[in-house]
Amino acid sequence: MSRIGKQIIEIPTGTTVSLNAGVFSVKGPKGELSKTFRDEVEIKIEGNQITLAPRKTDVFGRALWGTYASHIKNMITGVNTPYEKKLILEGVGFKSDVAGKSLDLALGFSHKVHVEIPAGLTVTAEKNNITVTGIDKEAVGAFTAKVRSLKKPEPYKGKGFRYHDEVIRRKQGKKTA
Repeated sequence: MSRIGKQIIEIPTGTTVSLNAGVFSVKGPKGELSKTFRDEVEIKIEGNQITLAPRKTDVFGRALWGTYASHIKNMITGVNTPYEKKLILEGVGFKSDVAGKSLDLALGFSHKVHVEIPAGLTVTAEKNNITVTGIDKEAVGAFTAKVRSLKKPEPYKGKGFRYHDEVIRRKQGKKTA
């Protein structure tokens, strides 16, 4: 039994939820999200509650049960309060700037790196602190991970991108004789 899947999901006031031919849609004060779900898991919308149950008790159905419950919770939470992730860029000469629909980064390469900002996300950059906000948790996490992968933090000086709550384990450099 899935501990996450068997929980009842509450729908807050001001949020509408619908399921049509496998497409689950959530509409709230901050926006609208929709996602296609397979029919291995039965989704029941009754009043202001959502319950999920696997149609078959095979391994695949049980695996999707908790996953779909988490996706639905994240969608409902996102349309009510947007998700936010923060990145910190450390290093001498490293700069970040938002210009239109792209994030321009000076990361110590011979050229600037331009990253396109996906639709539905808001990115702000001030003093090497980059904040990514949006209603889709998956899109916010994917874009933040993509930006972080451009210059991962190194353990000797700590240069590169790190999440605001991430702790980088520092290493001691070479010792002289």
